This record gives sequence, C-alpha cells and structure tokens, in this order.
Amino acid sequence: MTERDIPEHYLDGYDSILKEVAATGRRLTRDEIASRRALGERAAESGFGLRSLVSAHLSAARGAWPRGTDSADGALAAVQQVVDAFAEGYERAQRLAVRQEEAARREFIDDLLYGRSDLGRLAERAERFGLRLSHEHAVAVAGGAVVYDEGDPVPRQVERALISRFGDRSILLTTKDGRLLCIAPGHQSEVLTYFAKQAHAATDGGQVAIGRPQFGPGGVVQSYEEALSSLEIAERLGLDDPVLRAADLLVYPVLARDRQAMADLVHNTLGPLTAARGGAQPLLDTLTAYFDTGCVAAEAARRLSLSVRALTYRLERIHKLTGANPSDPAHRYMLQTAVIGARLLDWPGDGFATG
Repeated sequence: MTERDIPEHYLDGYDSILKEVAATGRRLTRDEIASRRALGERAAESGFGLRSLVSAHLSAARGAWPRGTDSADGALAAVQQVVDAFAEGYERAQRLAVRQEEAARREFIDDLLYGRSDLGRLAERAERFGLRLSHEHAVAVAGGAVVYDEGDPVPRQVERALISRFGDRSILLTTKDGRLLCIAPGHQSEVLTYFAKQAHAATDGGQVAIGRPQFGPGGVVQSYEEALSSLEIAERLGLDDPVLRAADLLVYPVLARDRQAMADLVHNTLGPLTAARGGAQPLLDTLTAYFDTGCVAAEAARRLSLSVRALTYRLERIHKLTGANPSDPAHRYMLQTAVIGARLLDWPGDGFATG
C-alpha cells in the first residue's frame, strides 16, 4: 500500500501529541501509549502493511513538526515513542492472528485425520488450507528419533524444500503425534516421493511411509492410517527400508487381520522349535534370514555371521523339529507365512498368546 491508502483515523491525535510534547518536553502518558497500541492492533487487523503505516507516521510528523523550537529532541522522542507503541500493538495483533490461525489449522487437521466433523463443513474448511477433499489424496508420514512440533526447525526445513521445488500445489505439511505428515494430491506421487527424501535426511535417517491414494475426506484418513500401519509393520518385522509404500505391504495387514488364525499357525508350525537347545529364537532368526535372502544359503549365512555348514545344520534341525523342510517348495510357503506371523505377533515373546 502507498501512504495515501492509509486512513487518517490511524493517526488520530498524533499531531497534537507531537506539538504538546515538543512544547513541554514531557514524555507520552500511559493513556497516549495505550491509544497508539490500540490503533496499531486495528491497523494490523485491517490488513495494512507495517512499512506503509510507519511511512505515514513519518510523513505526518513532517507536517506537524513544531515550528520555532530550538531543539528537535523532544519531538523526535515523541515520534519514537508513538511509532514504537504503534508497532507493538501491530505486532501483538499479528501474533494473535498467527496463534488463531495455528489453532484453526490444528483443529482442522485433528478433525480431518480422526474423521470428525460434518463432511461438508470439513470440505469447506479444507479449501482454506489448499485441499480439495472431493479429489484423490495420499498421505506420507515420517518418524524420527525425536518428536516434532509444527514450528520446529525440521518440519520448517522440509516445508521450505517442498515449496521451493513445487510451489503451491495444494500440499499440506504438518505434524501429528510427533511425526511429520504430508498430504498431497493423489496423482502427484512425485511430491510425496520428494517429501520422503527430504524428511529422511532432515530426521537423520527417519523412516517414511506413504499410504495409497484415496478419494474424499475419508480417503485422507484411510491413507494416513495405512502409512501409520506401514511404520508399525516395519518396526515389528525389522524392515529398514528408508521409504515404505503401503501398496507394497498389503500382504501383512491381510495376514494379521485374523489374529487367532495366525496365532494358531505360528503355534502349530513353529511351536516345536521351543524344544531346541537355546530356545526357538536362533532358529527363527535362521528362517527369517533364509527367506529374506530368497532362500540363498550363502547370503543367509553371511547375514547371520555363520558358516554355510552351520546354517545348513540349523535348517536340518528345523526340519527335524517341525517336520517341514525350508528347502522344499511344498513346505516353504507355510513356514514363511508362520515366520511372518511370528514377527507380527512377537513370538516367542511374552506378549504372544493363542487365545
């Protein structure tokens, strides 16, 4: 805005204050300072720029400058006090507006991710934050060694990188439960891929999960929950991939959906391993490494820091105890599914139960 755009009522009483202070040498009274603060707040709420407002005050000071005085110290001190109080009020209004915006944003995010609020009203509020919930969206979630809040340096660093790369593309970046979260249009997969790269680096190697694109407000919730589930599955299975895609991990929720059936399979298939010397865990680790390497004995042995002969002995021991041969394709699927189930259900840990 230019100086001419600033309404005169934001300068009400300014000239008389200058004249009186210059004549008497007094400082501004408490009421005069409070009135300047109040004008600053109102100017901020009306959307005027602080630079233009200060310029208007300086122009008004030139017009009201006391004539015939030997010293300008008093007048200049008054100008300084007026502008300082006015700017303080302006900044206070700005901080309040920011807090209100942050509160509205946080309330919207909570309502969106928990599936609360009227869907029509939620869609209207979403447009304020650049989202069109009638379209397809996908959600990425990044965890780190520490928890993050929205104003922390790490989220701000990732947000700056996204804006620099993609500009305004209806992207919403925030935090939830200490994790970084990015919501983007479902057809713009490159946005979440770039977010994953930036978040992984900014969180010092934190893992990132990307949910599948889904339609509507409920789709955002579903994609978010898929991303969270992917991070949980990765933790249980020891998956160390920097980026996880829910679409690539669909088999695990399917296997875990019937917990009782999975517990029965684990107990019946792998239960005999508990009779081994040293317990079931070393043999379970052997099966895990063997299947994770595509049943390549040499690579599995290397991962376990064993000789191939020692690994072969363990596989034979597993065959003897369970009756299932890991090298036999007819038995392999059952054993591998049971191993996945054991990792999902924390078998043979204390939390495992068959009932």
